[in-house]
This record gives sequence, structure tokens and C-alpha cells, in this order.
Amino acid sequence: MQGERELKRSGVHKEKAQEYARVPHRPLPLSSRTTVVLHSSPLLWTRLVAMILACVAFSVAVHGAYVSHGTGDWCLFCWGFSFVGTLVVLLVEAFGLQTRSPVSWKNFPITFACYAALLCLSASIIFPLYFLKGYNSGKTMRDYRIVATVFSCLATVAYLTEVSISKARPGEVVGYMATVPGLLKVCETFVACVIFVFVSDPPAYEDHAALKWCLAVYCVCFILSAAIIVLCVGECTGCLPFPFARFLSAYALLAVLLYLTAAIIWPVFHFDSKHSRHSRRPSSCSGGSGLCPWDKLVTVAVLTVVNFLLYLADLVYSARLVFVTV
Repeated sequence: MQGERELKRSGVHKEKAQEYARVPHRPLPLSSRTTVVLHSSPLLWTRLVAMILACVAFSVAVHGAYVSHGTGDWCLFCWGFSFVGTLVVLLVEAFGLQTRSPVSWKNFPITFACYAALLCLSASIIFPLYFLKGYNSGKTMRDYRIVATVFSCLATVAYLTEVSISKARPGEVVGYMATVPGLLKVCETFVACVIFVFVSDPPAYEDHAALKWCLAVYCVCFILSAAIIVLCVGECTGCLPFPFARFLSAYALLAVLLYLTAAIIWPVFHFDSKHSRHSRRPSSCSGGSGLCPWDKLVTVAVLTVVNFLLYLADLVYSARLVFVTV
């Protein structure tokens, strides 16, 4: 009797096993699976190199450069922001989270790479001006500052290489930010931010109403260019009540005209003896570190012309851009 019971039990178990094998099983949800995919490519290695170089520049400056607050904090922010942002891009692509990202992945990586290149470039110029020029004491500290500057320059080259690899090729359908007009928008907003820094410390627009017009030009063009970048990265261009391509061309024309007026007014009211008491460079600007107020005025004049040329190139490319995929 006991043997018969065991045979029946084994038969029941076999039937259940066969029935379980016939039932189709659902695969595990994506949330419970972790897949890391790293496809070796020039773009991947360029991002890794850029991230490492920015990290080294930041670490060296923090460890032994003894940078002061203000300008030093800005340089540290440039390197730290570039490192963290690149790390985020690498992690998102490694785990295949591009489709779950709240931003357009056709536009975000190259936009960030362009900003990182400009940030590292600004740090590569500002850091030696404020922390190497005029400093002769402390050989070890000076060596740390030189090393940080060198790695900052190398990081700039690496990020520029990433932008060159990622930008649109002729006949390729990509996001707007990967095209020349999109990259020019990034440069325009960055140059405007630098202008704001030099204009506000000390305030250089309070002597004449015409100079306030220049400040208004900088602000209006910066806001509109930044809004275009946000719309493209956030994939919101389809929500506009008017054609996006026509708006880009019209805005580029308006910005060219506005910056043309600023490029004329700013030097006239700052360097012409009829309108300014400081038409010549004072002797106090000869020594010391950094830029004196007069040098900042010259820098603003130069950057105004630079942005005018950027908007002019933007107008030319926007007129030639036949279709845009955002």
C-alpha cells in the first residue's frame, strides 16, 4: 500500500511538472534587469578622456593650487560641472536609458559637450590670468597651478573633439543642436554670459543711456537664444504656434541688427574722448593680476563684435537650413 501511494505521488508530481513546462512564462520586467552596454567608439573614448582630464584639473587645483574665492570658484565649477555632466551622459548611455530621459538625447549630449568645451576654455584663460600672472612666490603652489592649467587646456581640446565627432554631417538627419546654427546658439549664450560678468563688475553701463541700450541688447538676445536651446533639448518646438524654422531665421536677423548697434555704441561711448573721461588705458592697469576695469571694457567691446559675427553666421546657416529634425 505504501509503495502504491509513492507511485501515485510521483505520477502527480510528473503531471504538474509537465503542466508547468507547458505554461508560457513572462520575461522579467525591465526594471528588474540591469544591462550595461558599452560600445567601443571614438566618441566613447573621447568622452572618457575629456572626463578624466577635467577631473585631474579640478583635483590638482583643489589639492595644491590654493585658489581664492570668486574667480577660483568659477574655474573649479567649470571643471567640476564638465566632469559630472560627462559622467551622467556616459551612465545614461551605458544603461540604455536614453528613451527614458526627460530630454532629447539627439540634442542634449552635444549641447552639453559644447558648453563643457567653452567652460574649460574660459577656465584655461582665466586661471593663469588670475593665479599665474604676477605670482612669483611658492614654487610648489605655482607648479600645481601650471599643471591645472595644462590639463584644463587638454580637456578643452577633448571636448572640442567630441563636438566635432557628434556634429551633423552633410545629408544627415539629426537634432537641431547638432547642426551649425544649434552650436552657434550655445556659443552666443556663453559669450553673452561672459559679457554680463565684465559689464556688472564694476557696472559699466550707468554713465549713458546708450550703454543701457547695449545691456538691453545683450539681455534680450541671450534670453531668446537660451529659450531656443531649452525648446530643442526639451523637445518642445512642436508646441509653438508658428513654424520653428521661420522663427529661427527671423530671430537671427533681429539679433544681427541689435548687435550691430551695440558693436558701434559701446566703443563710442567708452573710448571716444567726447563721451568718456577714460578714453585711454590708465597706468594702473600695467601691473597686477587679472583684468583692470578698463581692460574689461575692451573685452566687452571685443566680445560684442564676436557675438555679432556669431549671429551673422547663424543667420547665413539658418537661411540655408532646409529642414530641421528636433
